Formats: sequence, C-alpha cells, structure tokens
Amino acid sequence: MQYVKLGSTGLDVSRICLGCMTYGVPDRGVHEWTLDEEASRPLIRQALDAGINFFDTANIYSDGTSEEIVGKALWDFADRDEIVLATKVHGRMRPGPNGGGLSRKVIMTEIDHSLRRLGTDYVDLYQIHRYDHATPVEETMEALHDLVRAGKVRYIGASSMYAWEFSKAQYTADLNGWTRFVSMQNHYNLLYREEEREMLPLCADQGVGVLPWSPLARGRLTRDWGTVTERSSSDNFGNRLYLESDRSIVEAVTRIAGDRGVPRARVALAWLLHQDTVAAPIVGAARPQHIEDAVAAVELELSEKEIEELEQPYTPREISGH
Repeated sequence: MQYVKLGSTGLDVSRICLGCMTYGVPDRGVHEWTLDEEASRPLIRQALDAGINFFDTANIYSDGTSEEIVGKALWDFADRDEIVLATKVHGRMRPGPNGGGLSRKVIMTEIDHSLRRLGTDYVDLYQIHRYDHATPVEETMEALHDLVRAGKVRYIGASSMYAWEFSKAQYTADLNGWTRFVSMQNHYNLLYREEEREMLPLCADQGVGVLPWSPLARGRLTRDWGTVTERSSSDNFGNRLYLESDRSIVEAVTRIAGDRGVPRARVALAWLLHQDTVAAPIVGAARPQHIEDAVAAVELELSEKEIEELEQPYTPREISGH
C-alpha cells in the first residue's frame, strides 16, 4: 500500500479509502444490498491487513448502523491511533425540525451520536455530506471549528457542491480565523468528469485533497454494459447519474483490461489514481475481490495512450450528484 498526505495537511492516508456505506443493517426498500455485521467484519479486517488505514462512513448510512458496525470492527482489529476514521453530517436522521442539515444544533447533536456509535472520542475527518442552503455558512463553519477546538474532530472536509459554494465556505473560515476544509469528497470517475472544470482546479490551487465517491460509477465500469445487479435494481439515485452514451467508455475499459489481463476495476481505479488532485478514491467492497482489485490498482501504471483511449469518448453532461 502507498500513503499520501491528505491535501496540504500532515495527515497520512492510504491511497485507497474503504467506503463503508456497504456495511449496515439492510434497510428494506432503501439499502437492501448492505452487509450485516457478520458479513462486514471479515472485509474490514482484510482492508486493514492490506494496509488500508482510511475508513469513511456517514451518520445516515443504514440509519447509523454502518457507524456501529465499523466502530466495533475497528475497535477489535485496529489500533485507533493508526487509523484515519471519517464520517459525515447533513442527512436527515429523524423526522421533524432539526432532524438534518448543518445548523449548529444539528452539528453539535450529530457529532455526539456518531462518536457514540463509532465507539471513539474523536473522528479524524468530519465531513459535511452536502451543502445546506437553509443555514448561513457562517453558522456551519463556526460550529465545525468549535468541534475541532473541543477535540472531537481533527480535520474537517466537504462533499459534493458547486465550486463557488466551496470557495465561499473556505473564505468564510479564513475571514473569521476558523478551521478550513482540508478535503473534498466529490462525484468523480471515468463516466463523470464535470468536476475537472472548476472543482478540481480549485482544490489543486488551495491544497485540498480529493476523495472521489463512486469511483467505479456504481460498478458500471466493472461489468458489461446493461448488466443489472441487486444494488443497481434498487439504486434510484445512482440510476440518474449516467448516460447511455457512457457505453463507449465502459468498452474502452474492457479493451484495456483485456489487453493487460487484469480486472476492469483495476483499470478504472488506476486512471483515477493518476489524477494529481486525487488523494484516495472511496471504494466500497462487498467481496474480498473488491479489496484485492483496489489495492492492486495502486501499483498499475497506465500509458499515455491508454489514458487517452479512456478519456477520449467522454461527452459533457449536466451536473449530477450534488
């Protein structure tokens, strides 16, 4: 495993981050494909054994049970001081007022619930899951800063939003002497590259580490076009993200993987890892092979010709994933 600094910080993270939305009590009708605790623990241990030290979850994943499963497994299998544990806040956790969003009340409440479920007294990276247009950005940034000052959070990060929104949050922090975001977890893969227009150049300029979610496009980059899986059949959100014209990109991945004699997932992840701003893709793993492919991708070097072949079929599309 290789390690890299997260943005301009001194924090070392593995080039692969294990995305933990896959782990949680299955929620009928929403996340029917998640793995329960018994099935999740061997995969988390495999990731640790492979050198992965970076684990990403969220309060909203499987109604908090993802945090519970991940927290217990890491407590049993790892040294807390050696891992980088990330979670998120924003999604609605309960009905009624103040059940979600990024107000001071919600942030202060949800960090304590997350810490309890994770079984730790701090998280290394606390991320806002989306931008909250109903709350002043000053309120959000000051609350996050106060969590850092209180020792409950080491670093803060953001997720999918427009570049102007991210810039506004950063300069609000600068103007007030508050903590800045050190990372951006955004939608970025071979099938969705709109982030290359503004967000990635902004992150490069500001020294912000990029942590792409859905690096394999919900698995579309790893299988024949049109194949239906248990997850894709119920993934209403994911099914809105990609286009029929993306078939040509998937076919390019297939050709290169065939020529190389490697699984398609390795080629798609190797392309992402080639991007200068990318620190660590967030890779979900439901089977041991998923972790093996992710780890192997770190060592896979693509030629300039292969990169050109992968990138050439891309067509611009509307913003999605925010």
